[in-house]
Amino acid sequence: MEEHLRFVIHRIKEKLWFRPLIFCIVSIGSALIAQLADRTRLRELVPDIKVESLSELLNIISASMLVIAIFTVGSMLSAFAAASNTATPRSFKLIINDDVSKNALSVFIGSFIFSIVALVALKNGYYGRAGLFTLFIFTLLFFTLVILTFLRWVERISKLGRMGHTIKLIEDTTISAITNRLQSPNLHGIPVDQHRSSGQNIESPSTGYIQQINMNALQKIAKSMNAIFTLHVIPGKFVSNQQTLLSFHSSNEKIDLDIGKIQEAFTIGNSRYFETDPRFGIITLSEIASRALSPAVNDPGTAIQIINSHIKLFSIWNSVKQENKDEDVIYDRIAVPEIKIADLFEDAFRPIARDGAANIEVMLRLQKAFHILSTSNNKDISLASYFHSSQAFDRAKLVMNLEADILLLKENCLI
Repeated sequence: MEEHLRFVIHRIKEKLWFRPLIFCIVSIGSALIAQLADRTRLRELVPDIKVESLSELLNIISASMLVIAIFTVGSMLSAFAAASNTATPRSFKLIINDDVSKNALSVFIGSFIFSIVALVALKNGYYGRAGLFTLFIFTLLFFTLVILTFLRWVERISKLGRMGHTIKLIEDTTISAITNRLQSPNLHGIPVDQHRSSGQNIESPSTGYIQQINMNALQKIAKSMNAIFTLHVIPGKFVSNQQTLLSFHSSNEKIDLDIGKIQEAFTIGNSRYFETDPRFGIITLSEIASRALSPAVNDPGTAIQIINSHIKLFSIWNSVKQENKDEDVIYDRIAVPEIKIADLFEDAFRPIARDGAANIEVMLRLQKAFHILSTSNNKDISLASYFHSSQAFDRAKLVMNLEADILLLKENCLI
């Protein structure tokens, strides 16, 4: 239940309206709570604040904040469109979740709401002497927060949607996803090679991507059935209707099987999420490289930058894997497959080798990347490097016209 709750909370926090809503509630509370100061001895100590001066300051904030908020939304939409057009539409989710832009929009809208609520209360004599002074302090704090937020947001919006910033954003998110997954490569279950069930299958009720698996719920069901579940899917996998989600064999002759309850443990949707699916981040980076290598764009420099990012990601995969050799088994009745290095290499390098086969600079950098990764002490990464080095060279031979380029590439190939 805790895993599912975290997943739902994360999805809500991704919504663009979430932070503005929280800040609006805080703003309304701040405007109204200032009146509580009138019930304390503070009214005997604070200076007298003129209603007119405070009203003028609140009018300035209310008149400007709505305009700035609209300008902020417009700038964010332009950045979102730029990221989708220059990088890949898959990067949209990360761009829209930019914390600085969300905070800026929240502060601007919240300040506008604060000024309106405070003005209405002020005009109707809601505040006494201490309340006016407290409201004045709150207004100055909001005003300072708006200025600092605006300065920080202007610096961020100059980068938001730019290619370099988008690549760095996807790279950082993928590193986080890799680190989280390798802390529990089997999702705290047991490895599939320790148990393979060939019993009854549970099929998918719908078509889409596996977004989240409620391991706690499956563990309870498996325990009640005295069975071990073998998962055939992990987060990020696309399943069609009636495709097998898991298989099991129970030692109980009579079991009360609730197929619907088991299927409910799998969240299936139309989208993939970066934080639960390391492959999605790698695929998104490769999509940027493929677009950069298209004849319409012709930007091999971006493709080379993506290759460098892939080297970094696989190096981190190897180092984190070494640090987390032993996984804590929490769900001893669920066998979970790991992400295969071979699949990750295909996601990362096959599109670049295909689309950049005619570009000697890109192919040389790709071969150098395989040289670096082949020295890894992870056997799967090393073997995949040799295989894809050979594949990339074969692709290049088919399209390169200059014999000197082919010979140069062969010298740098691992085979």
